[in-house]
Amino acid sequence: MGRPIDARGWIFEVRDEVAATETWLRIGNLNSWSRNESENEETADTTTNDSVGYYEQDIMQRGATIEVEGLYSQVTAGTPDPGQAYIDNEWAHRLGADSRNRVRWRHTTQKVWVLWDATVTPGEQSGGHAEKTSWGAKFTRCGKPSTAPVTGGTTT
Repeated sequence: MGRPIDARGWIFEVRDEVAATETWLRIGNLNSWSRNESENEETADTTTNDSVGYYEQDIMQRGATIEVEGLYSQVTAGTPDPGQAYIDNEWAHRLGADSRNRVRWRHTTQKVWVLWDATVTPGEQSGGHAEKTSWGAKFTRCGKPSTAPVTGGTTT
């Protein structure tokens, strides 16, 4: 029987589409996340008299979202977390066809990334006088997901 995996072991990255070479930016200082594989799903009722009183349906559209939340952070004074900064300053301001970008994620124990073309909706930022500033984003999948092997030295 398998063992449960830690929720804190998930890694989320966004692709820097303006970089000259393929560059993925880790989104740092996350403290929660959620993935909804049925968001934006559409179904068609296929119930007929032949269904003898039982409901039937076909799924006509698949959808999915990932929402990440954490703390707004700086790597050093004046230098924001690269993943958060890219989302806030580059991706979140795009419109139309330009609003899509790539996002990927995996658990530290996995050797394969899941990749999405997605749009992003920035989350709220807030904080009280004795709190740290919150940060978040919601990614909505556009099209079919894909996978890619983890490459490079380490899998974490």
